[in-house]
This record gives sequence, structure tokens and C-alpha cells, in this order.
Amino acid sequence: MQLKLEALPENKGAIITIDSENLDAGNVREFKEQIAPILNGNDVVLLDMSQLTFVDSSGLGALLSCLRTMNNKNGQLKLFAMAKPVQALFELVRMHRIFSIYNTRDEAVAVL
Repeated sequence: MQLKLEALPENKGAIITIDSENLDAGNVREFKEQIAPILNGNDVVLLDMSQLTFVDSSGLGALLSCLRTMNNKNGQLKLFAMAKPVQALFELVRMHRIFSIYNTRDEAVAVL
């Protein structure tokens, strides 16, 4: 699993692209290890979900952990560009009510 990191304009935070098709039990530990320093070093993190086509319960737990980390420091975590299967899962388990989710990168950046 690779996370691609990009700075937001005016150093307002970071955009992370998950460079993997899956976020599941097989790679969730690696995801958590890679994302932790980024979450700790930024007050705003936008997570590009466009390459993910599958997320299991371990992946959902990891994303919830990320949200908790950001909320504990009064930061913001925003998700954008979800594929239809991942968006359907989020709606099925009502995660769309907990996370800030946007259709595009521009929409996510516009609300900062």
C-alpha cells in the first residue's frame, strides 16, 4: 500500500491518495502506520478514495480511527471521490452520517 501525500494550498493541510484497490485486513496495519504521522502533523486532511474499490470492516475501523484522531485535536478529516461500491458500503452501515464526504477534490477543498 502506498499513500501519496500532497500539500493543500497555503499549507492548510494535506491531501492523501490511497494508492490501493483495497483497504482490508491484509493492509490495514500498513495503512495505519503510514497515515499516523500525516494525521499528527496536519490539522486538515483530505483523503482521496478514488482508487479504492473494496473496504472491509477492518478498513472502516481504520478510517474511524483516523477520524477520531483528527476530532481529538479539533482537526478535520474529509473523504472524497468514493467509488460506487465503497459509497454503497458507507451508506449501508451509516458511515456517511459520521464522515464529511464530497464527490470531488474541488468540493472538499472549497469548504475549508
